[in-house]
Amino acid sequence: MTHGSSTPHQQPASGKIDTSVPHSARIWNYWMGGKDNYEVDRVAGDQYREVAPTIEVMARASRAYLIRTVTHVAGEAGIRQFLDIGTGLPTYDNTHQVAQRIAPEARIVYVDNDPLVLRHAQALLTSTPEGVTDYIDADLHDPEKILQAASKTLDFSRPVALMLMGILGHIQDYDEARAIVRRLQEALPPGSYFVHYDSTDTDQALKQAQQGYDDTGAVPYVLRSPEQVARFYDGLELIEPGIVSCPLWRPEPPDAPVEKTDVYGGVARKL
Repeated sequence: MTHGSSTPHQQPASGKIDTSVPHSARIWNYWMGGKDNYEVDRVAGDQYREVAPTIEVMARASRAYLIRTVTHVAGEAGIRQFLDIGTGLPTYDNTHQVAQRIAPEARIVYVDNDPLVLRHAQALLTSTPEGVTDYIDADLHDPEKILQAASKTLDFSRPVALMLMGILGHIQDYDEARAIVRRLQEALPPGSYFVHYDSTDTDQALKQAQQGYDDTGAVPYVLRSPEQVARFYDGLELIEPGIVSCPLWRPEPPDAPVEKTDVYGGVARKL
């Protein structure tokens, strides 16, 4: 389960919003306390939570992780360009808000292929006057289209932060997922960053809940092992503390007690 939704067949080709099937971005919004969801999403979200009660903690921990990682990349690392693929529905402290608080001139390109997400993006993802916020209607399965469209806003001769937050599980085939990640990373110049997380197969209840969700007819999400997740970082320089359960990635404050969740991620630099 993921907040992202840059996946095929998520909605009818007409672009109309299908409210008959639960939708990962809307369920994630529900777990985060948002209002942009339908009855079918709330039912599916409640069923998921009954089997895996930690899912709401995971959802909030994932957002807190996004805030900390973007803060680091825009702050200490000095990155001013962000490509956030599978952004999901806008909630609080979205990528551009976090980045532009630190660097008002930051340029952010969001990518999704869901009409509900894109509609909300147009309304809510507004930039600072100095920066740029853009959104692309594209599918993660088509990295060439994403890179071509993003190049109209981002300068790929300068460092970019590539963000794949909770989205790669929607690519069913592991080799294809790795090939897509590799292609996107290849397009980045040295000094760029890869920021990522995905839910893992490290909890039996979560695996059971995910199977129940997949059986609803919604777009499935593959829970992978931490070892499989780690291969997405091949060839990059991992930033401390490496690939860890998201709450363990540089918690704020540093001595805060943290509880591991079954969402793993990391930040890595392209050399």
